[in-house]
Amino acid sequence: MTDKPASRPEENASWKRLSRLAKTVTQTHNRERVNESDRFDKYSIRVGPLLVDFSKQRIDRSIVDDLVALAQESRVPELVAAQMAGEVVNTTENRPALHTALRGPAGKELASINQAIELERNRMLQYAEAVRSGERKGFTGRRITHLVHIGVGGSHLGCELVCNVLNRSALEIRFLANIDGTATNKALKGLNPETTLFVIVSKTFTTLETLANAHAARCWFLERTCDDGAIASHFVAVSNNAAEMTKFGISPANQFTLWDWVGGRFSLWSSVGLTIAITIGANEFRKFLSAAEAMDQHFREAPLAENVPVILALLTIWNSNFLGSQSHAIFGYDTRLKNFVEFVQQLEMESNGKSAHVDGSSCNVHTAPIIWGGEETQGQHAFHQLLHQGTRAFSADFIATANPEHNHTDHHRWLLANCLSQSQIMLYGNAGQASNSTNVHEVIHGDHPTTTILIDELNSEALGSLIVLYEHKVACLGMIWQINSFDQWGVEAGKHLAQEIYRDLGLPDSENTDGLTEGLIRTIRERTNNLFDDGTI
Repeated sequence: MTDKPASRPEENASWKRLSRLAKTVTQTHNRERVNESDRFDKYSIRVGPLLVDFSKQRIDRSIVDDLVALAQESRVPELVAAQMAGEVVNTTENRPALHTALRGPAGKELASINQAIELERNRMLQYAEAVRSGERKGFTGRRITHLVHIGVGGSHLGCELVCNVLNRSALEIRFLANIDGTATNKALKGLNPETTLFVIVSKTFTTLETLANAHAARCWFLERTCDDGAIASHFVAVSNNAAEMTKFGISPANQFTLWDWVGGRFSLWSSVGLTIAITIGANEFRKFLSAAEAMDQHFREAPLAENVPVILALLTIWNSNFLGSQSHAIFGYDTRLKNFVEFVQQLEMESNGKSAHVDGSSCNVHTAPIIWGGEETQGQHAFHQLLHQGTRAFSADFIATANPEHNHTDHHRWLLANCLSQSQIMLYGNAGQASNSTNVHEVIHGDHPTTTILIDELNSEALGSLIVLYEHKVACLGMIWQINSFDQWGVEAGKHLAQEIYRDLGLPDSENTDGLTEGLIRTIRERTNNLFDDGTI
């Protein structure tokens, strides 16, 4: 066992050494550091279907050694073991974070949890297969042809990502998350109530956006069927609140469990993934889980210097805490990954957007960087200009697929060529290579740290590995920053305030304590001709 870590991450001996190293690193362009012949082999690691290449990062052996020492001093291996053993790692909510147990057998001490997971998973997959096969029909006996998944945040983003990447189903899958009525109308447009299944996902079954959209869908359905009994054939829900699901009208047979020890943004491996299972089938869903479990095993057992989630976390620490990068971009060179940025935004920023350590003391170092990015090569014609010639420091991940799912070989060749060229120029720049080296407007400085993740083939196994890679990176960052990656009190605060303002919008003489917000409320009431005067208090 390592010594007890310092009370703050910056007080660790390795952190102090890294601070000194950072001062020298920034004085030399990274192109001078990467000319060793075996650099790619030294700084790339394969895990299953993923090759993770971090050879273009601003690192050398001494930096990597001190980063690994930081993980060791932060007791990362012990904290990983504690999380996977079901210890209370979400200290503010006094619960474990056991989403890893959803993917494979946990320790013997969690035997009862394993049994409950397997029973629920089998029930969920049986339901999914019944929908896929047409065995489970609508209330008039017609086959289900459309599915509307209603959720928000962690109850939505992961499912939409996986379905967009792996969809091979004949069903049309739609997602409804935003509380904007326009989104609701779009999700319901053209649907037939006889052939539409609604999947409602809310851990508490009290989430404002999800419940508002679910009730809108229910009203839409009843207006067209005039049959309360038909709800049992067309509405299914995933939650840990059986009473509220029943109150809504969901039959017990259509209620699936989401345990309180599963955080929303880590929940797609549970029955929250019902929509995924319906979309890809039970066999592919199990492959998805199996690949995720393999990455869990790698994270739990691989030495720190060869542990890919740990390495990605340490590179984030190095770039954001020592080299001044305030944002981290993700560039997906596969159109199927167009939702991956949104998924990782929530995963990282909701998990690690914290300013207090687990002991309640204030953080004196930055935690999560701003996550952003886009679908490439569109981004190259939008924001890459700033990246190449702007003044902001950033880091980036490039994600590409070696083998495409289509037969447009030349398209894919160009796509990969663009991916590799962008990471290359972000490293080297073009100083001395511009058409007119005296024209400063053509010079690209480069020296930006990037990682490239090359996927053999974007299938169930690869996607499972990729998602869990980022999940564990996030957890590892929390361990080093000594923050709780598994709560989200900032999100909850906004929800409570919205309830107060919702009330004020319906009152003719509201007295909001914030005069600035009161002015906006008054203007909205005037411009909408008191649209919200419905007696709601």
